[in-house]
Amino acid sequence: MSGPKARALVADDEPLLREELIALLARAWPELEVVAQARNGREAVEQFEAHEPDICFLDVHMPGMTGIEAAQKIGNRAHLVFVTAFEQYALKAFEHGAHDYIVKPVDANRLATTVARLKERVGNAAPSAISDELLRELAARLRGEGAGAEPLRWIRASSRGTLRMIPVDDIDFLKSDEKYTLVAWRDEGQAAEALISTPLKQLIGELDAVHFVQIHRSVVVNLRSVRHVTRGENETATVHLKGRDEQLPVSRSYLHVFRQM
Repeated sequence: MSGPKARALVADDEPLLREELIALLARAWPELEVVAQARNGREAVEQFEAHEPDICFLDVHMPGMTGIEAAQKIGNRAHLVFVTAFEQYALKAFEHGAHDYIVKPVDANRLATTVARLKERVGNAAPSAISDELLRELAARLRGEGAGAEPLRWIRASSRGTLRMIPVDDIDFLKSDEKYTLVAWRDEGQAAEALISTPLKQLIGELDAVHFVQIHRSVVVNLRSVRHVTRGENETATVHLKGRDEQLPVSRSYLHVFRQM
């Protein structure tokens, strides 16, 4: 684009991820001016009204007011880019007209594609409107109220020639590393573990959102297995499980799961 510099708002409740995205944007689009930052949806709307940026990068999961709810307030007054660790929400928005989405952790090549699209649109066309109906649906899904497909009932785990069928209801938590997902469940009442190759990100979209919630980038817990939760420093927490010694971290992005704390 030519003419005035494009101006952007970046909203993410995790300061390090917010700063990382701003640093990546500085390399991918040096002319872009980040005029405002926000830690939650409410701040995002306030900063938008104060600075009227051309583009809003909105984290989907933020405490208080989510990125989806902030998008409802901003409407078609800016080009919207959803930032999310839950690709299924972003894909739904993208298919229905949201300008773009990027998935955490943000990949520089994927961001470059988004920047190229934005450069074509900013200054040349009015932002596309996202329907209120779609945003309401996304907000409901974010709260775990979406109708969705039948949730996953079994997980298959294969080891040394043996195939196990693990009932999802018996799973205490799921934890991912770079290659595998650890499934921690109760095998006839005893704590058991298995490794599967299915990515945690894929499983999240198939689990019953009423019982299974993400509490960290790499951890999903069955709420029925939670004994109690203790607060930590810097708006973090720790989940203690029934009948297990493992303690699971809760990052700031997911502390809203235990909002009443």
